[in-house]
Amino acid sequence: MALSRAARIILVGAPGVGKGTQTERLMKRFPDLSSISSGDLLRKNVRERTPLGIQAEHRMKTGALVPDAMILRLIVNELTTRGWLTDSTVRPYTVYSSSMGMDMDDTVDSVFIPSGLRMSKYNYSDHPSASFILDGFPRTAAQAAQLDELIPINMVVNLNTPSDIIIDRISGRWVHAPSGRVYNTTFNPPKVPGKDDVTGESLTRREDDDPEVWKARLKSFRETSLPLLEHYDKLGVLRTLNGNSSDEITPQLFEEFGKVFGVDNN
Repeated sequence: MALSRAARIILVGAPGVGKGTQTERLMKRFPDLSSISSGDLLRKNVRERTPLGIQAEHRMKTGALVPDAMILRLIVNELTTRGWLTDSTVRPYTVYSSSMGMDMDDTVDSVFIPSGLRMSKYNYSDHPSASFILDGFPRTAAQAAQLDELIPINMVVNLNTPSDIIIDRISGRWVHAPSGRVYNTTFNPPKVPGKDDVTGESLTRREDDDPEVWKARLKSFRETSLPLLEHYDKLGVLRTLNGNSSDEITPQLFEEFGKVFGVDNN
């Protein structure tokens, strides 16, 4: 199904709410959409030993967080590589440049972010083929404000499922560790309780699927996401969809998507 213009989307939702499921369904329904994952970009650069990847790996090994500037540089590079973002006024440094004189003690900004980057307005494509779902960034209002300086996000969807429903869903989750197959006693139970359908081996719980652990994760998410959602609400691009399951939310998501980007959902 074709889009009328570029969709630049962020899905916001608590752990376990089904962001990955909704991303897959959107991309299947709207082939113009691509998924851009900040985590995947970071791992790709570490694997390919780019200058930025080397510095990011160094920071991670020392237990330091990967700075926002690094993630932004990855996103800028990906979007410019695809031709969706251009800026003729800024020297085109990339994560693959080898002549920057990089040192592990240099700051990310001085090495990878040319002076004026944050002040510069980028030209971005509104062609439907330049549509993407940005995954993993931004997670805070401050990060969102930095992203605004690069490219405007034109739809943010808050996937809202009650915490008790998420906890119940996680409590019923069992996995076959060797294969990664996942079951749920509520909506996808194994044929034989406690046994993998294919091998007949015993199923186990993930260590982090403890309800108390999840309650803490959900509380942390709410505290962080509220300012983020308020930021996008002020910009007029926020949509909140309520549902107890992915199947309840998906039709609402398709409908809102059609309203914003002028597509026919029939």
